[in-house]
Amino acid sequence: MEEEVILTASHWIFLVVILLIIAFMIFRRDVVMPSILGIFVIGMVYRSGDGVVDTVIGGTQVVFGALLNSGTELFDIMLVIALMVAMLKSLQSMGADVLMIQPVKKLMRNPTMAFLFLGITMYVAATFFWPTPSVALVGTVLIPIAMRVGLPAMGAAVAVNLMGHGMALSGDLVIQGATQLTSSASGISTVALLPFTGLFSVTVGAVAVTIALYTIKRDMKKGVLTSEPNDPVDNPQAEKEKNDDSNTKDEIAATVEAKPPFKAIFLAILVPATLVTIVVTMIYRSMSPSLEPIQGGDATALLGGSAVALLLIATVMDKGSKSIEEIVSHIREGFFFAIKIFAPVIPIAAFFFLGNPEHSEIVFGEGAPGFLFDLGAAAAPYFEGNKIFLTVGIVLVALLAGMDGSGFSGLPLVGSLAASLGGNAGLDVAVLASLGQVATIFAGGGTLAAWAFGVAADAGIAGVNPIDLVRRNFIPVMAGLFVAMCIAIIIM
Repeated sequence: MEEEVILTASHWIFLVVILLIIAFMIFRRDVVMPSILGIFVIGMVYRSGDGVVDTVIGGTQVVFGALLNSGTELFDIMLVIALMVAMLKSLQSMGADVLMIQPVKKLMRNPTMAFLFLGITMYVAATFFWPTPSVALVGTVLIPIAMRVGLPAMGAAVAVNLMGHGMALSGDLVIQGATQLTSSASGISTVALLPFTGLFSVTVGAVAVTIALYTIKRDMKKGVLTSEPNDPVDNPQAEKEKNDDSNTKDEIAATVEAKPPFKAIFLAILVPATLVTIVVTMIYRSMSPSLEPIQGGDATALLGGSAVALLLIATVMDKGSKSIEEIVSHIREGFFFAIKIFAPVIPIAAFFFLGNPEHSEIVFGEGAPGFLFDLGAAAAPYFEGNKIFLTVGIVLVALLAGMDGSGFSGLPLVGSLAASLGGNAGLDVAVLASLGQVATIFAGGGTLAAWAFGVAADAGIAGVNPIDLVRRNFIPVMAGLFVAMCIAIIIM
C-alpha cells in the first residue's frame, strides 16, 4: 500500500507560486522575480518556528542555497556552450567558418533547393554550435545567394528559423543543454530523454518545414512573396547587429574567396571532421555490446574537451605568439554568450528544482519533500490512465511557458510537471518531458514568439519583420506539434 502524501503549507505555497508564474507568462512578464520570491517564502515557512529573525535568516539562506544548487547543476552545460562559442569565434577571425559552408553554395540552384539546403545547413551548424551564433554565419553568407536564385527573404527566414531555433535547438542532440535542464527537473537521465527529443523535434520540424515550403511556393506563384530585398524591419537593434556582423562577414568572405589561406582551409576541414567523429563514436559505442557507451556527463566532457583542443589549435594557427592573449578574448566572448542565455534560467530552475526531492534535500536538508512531486502524487488519482489529457496539457503548458521568449526558462516547469503528474499516473515520464521540451523551445526558442531573441535574430539577418515571420510559422508549427502529440499518445 502506497504511503499517503501529506501536503503542508509549503506545498500549497509552491502551487500558488506556480500559478503566479503561469499568470505572469500569460501577460508576457518576466518570471524571475516571482521565482525568487517563491523560494524565499517557502524557505521561511519551511524553517519557521525559531522566531521571526531566524525565520527570515533561514528563508534568505534557502534562496542562496537554491540558486547555488541550480547553478551547480547547470554549470557543466554552460561551460560546454561557452567553449563551443569561443571555438567558433576563433574560427571567425580567419574566415574558416565561412569556408566550412562554402560547398553548400553550389547546391542552391532554385528556390526549393535553396530553401532546403539553407535550412539543412542551419540545422547542422546549430546542432554543433547552437543556432544564435550559427545564424550570423549561415545567414550572412547563404541568404544573399538563396535570394539570387529566387527564394524570397521570408522564405530564407523561415528556413533558418524552423530548422535552427526550432528543430535543432529543441532536439539539442549534441550539446544537450536543453536536454540536461529538462533532465534535472524531471529526474530522468539525458540518455533516456534523447531518443524522444530527437523523435519529436524531427517530427515537428519535418511537418512544419513541409507545410511552410508549400505555403511559400504557393505565395510565390500568387506574387505575394518575391525575391526582392525587403525594407529594414522594425527592429533597430537587430538591424544594427545584422549590418555590423554582415560587414565583417563580407570582408572575411571576400578575403577567403580571393585566396583562402592554408590555415583556414585546414581548420575548415579539421573542425567538422572532429565533431562528426565524436558524434559517430558516441553512436557506435552506444550500439556496441562490447564497448562502454559515452553518455551523459562523459559525452559532455568529451565535447567540451574537444572544443578546448580545437580552440587552442585555431588560436595558435591564427595569432601565433599573440595567441596567449587572444585566447582570453575568445573565452570571454564564449562565457558572455553562455551567461546571457542562462542568467535568467538559473533562478527559475532554482524554484522548480525544489519540486524534486533530490534537489530539495540539497537545499533544505535530509528528509525534505519534493513539493511538486508530492502535489503530483496527490493529484495523480484524478489523471490516472488519462494520457490524452496529460499529453495535451503538457503541450499547452509548454507553449505558454515558451511565450516568455527565452525557450529555456520554461523547461524546469514542463520537466517537473511531466515527472510529478506523468510519473504518478503511471505514464512514461521521458515521453512527456521530451514532448514538453520540444514544444517549449519551438514556441519560445523560438518560432512562435515575435519578441524571442531567436526570431529577432533570424528575421534581422533576413531583413523581414519578426511578427510576419511568426505568423507564417504558426500553422506549420502547430500542425507539427499536433502530429508529435499523436505519436506521444501512441507510444506511451
